Amino acid sequence: MAAFYPLAYATEEVSAPGTRVVDLTRAGQEPHELELSPRDVAGIRSASLLVYAGGGIQQAVEDAVRDREGPSLDVLDGLRLRGTGADVDPHVWLDPRRYATVARQIATALGDPSAADVLVRRLQALDRELARGLKRCRRRTLVTSHAAFGYLAERYDLEQIALVGLAPEVEPGPGTIDDLVGEVRATGTTTVFTEPLVSPGLAETVAREAGVGTAELDPLESLTPAHEDAGADYFGVMRDNLTALRKALGCT
Repeated sequence: MAAFYPLAYATEEVSAPGTRVVDLTRAGQEPHELELSPRDVAGIRSASLLVYAGGGIQQAVEDAVRDREGPSLDVLDGLRLRGTGADVDPHVWLDPRRYATVARQIATALGDPSAADVLVRRLQALDRELARGLKRCRRRTLVTSHAAFGYLAERYDLEQIALVGLAPEVEPGPGTIDDLVGEVRATGTTTVFTEPLVSPGLAETVAREAGVGTAELDPLESLTPAHEDAGADYFGVMRDNLTALRKALGCT
């Protein structure tokens, strides 16, 4: 079992043929808001391996880990992380290099480290593609709905300004919105990014008040139902993100 989409995807890619991988977070569901059903809890207890991310992104899953006897893998262990304690940023999959390390961890936990080789090579190629695509840009500041893109920004020499913190459901007060509008104007950004699984209301308000546009940037915490129906995967969504970033940042 895997806690949410990028962990489930990596687990599927490095697992032996015939392995059944269950994603606890259904398509269209926000992982931060996951509540476990009795069936989920039973599945967690019986799974041969549970792959999850600590740091409080899904406290219900972390609580379930303590109640199971089988092996569990916290993919954040051993990684260089942004933030500490309750403020640790779990969105490591948005940096393909860190995600490659996660893939190795999962393959090792499954007993065959070399099973990650193909996925790692694909992630290295994606990393080079992103680096080329974001190298020459008129702007290097991305304004995002919540603070999910810190690793991506760090990897490709960008600056993230987040309207709210690591939890997307938090709503700022009117005074904070005024401050955000001022910050957007000061940076000269032309775009405030919304997310597919989070209400765009705050981002649209800030964009409207600042006189800029909006575009969608996907933190890939879960696939949307439309993505799932279309057979989209991590690589396709990341390339869509690159296209959106290049347009918003004025890259050549």
